[in-house]
Amino acid sequence: MSANVTEKEFSQHLNSTFQVKFVDGELPLELVEVKGYPASPAEQSGMERFSVFFDGPPDIRLPQATYQLRHPEMVEVDIFLVPVSGDEKGVRYEAVFNYYK
Repeated sequence: MSANVTEKEFSQHLNSTFQVKFVDGELPLELVEVKGYPASPAEQSGMERFSVFFDGPPDIRLPQATYQLRHPEMVEVDIFLVPVSGDEKGVRYEAVFNYYK
């Protein structure tokens, strides 16, 4: 896992646009939330645990899969995105990160 793919790094880019590469091209997604998960006393220490939430346009709903995510101020990363909600206004996607620091 890249040192740049952290809760702190994503938080610095809230409300900015990322590009997700998929079979038919690229899709702009706006980073709308970064949610950290504090460790419980029973968990092993040294874990980076957080979710990021993106909003995308309503006309394209990407299936749950791994996609290449790009942002001009971050490293490119392959990210597993899951559509978690959607309506006529757009689709919300979530990616969960859970790894040793």
